Amino acid sequence: MNPNVVPRYELLDHHGNSVTEQHFTGRYQLVFFGFTHCRVVCPTALTKLSTVLDDLGPLADRIQPLYVSVDPDRDTPEVMRAFLEADHPRFLGLTGGTEATEAARTAFRVFATRKADPDDPDGYAVPHTAVTYLLDTDATYLAHFPDVLEATEIADRIRELCGTSAT
Repeated sequence: MNPNVVPRYELLDHHGNSVTEQHFTGRYQLVFFGFTHCRVVCPTALTKLSTVLDDLGPLADRIQPLYVSVDPDRDTPEVMRAFLEADHPRFLGLTGGTEATEAARTAFRVFATRKADPDDPDGYAVPHTAVTYLLDTDATYLAHFPDVLEATEIADRIRELCGTSAT
């Protein structure tokens, strides 16, 4: 357990519905913070986590994967929906106003800052913590996985934590 992570959020999903961490009670939550204009880290992480979910088989049905925006100025619910439904349809995108997304980042101890980026069409990027969080079925912190872990390591750890051995 990491007592410093108190997973709380009140955001909009990519359908425009208000959700909190309690909305998914009864399911595990796999949470990654990122932004839709990210060129490398976020797409790679989402692809890896999609592989993890594929590897988990039926256990994946008990997990709600969430992609939480660190760039609320660009990541509207509509933008999040188009981004995720195209390549990562299992994920539910979460976004909101600056205050709501900052509160979520703070609760998960995620660092993110807006930084000038001349290669981005809007002139900025949002470097951020690249860690995936696993919440228990009661929305409490269960574990986190650094970005350097391989998909198989993450899947094995999730199986161990969720009480389901590999088949």
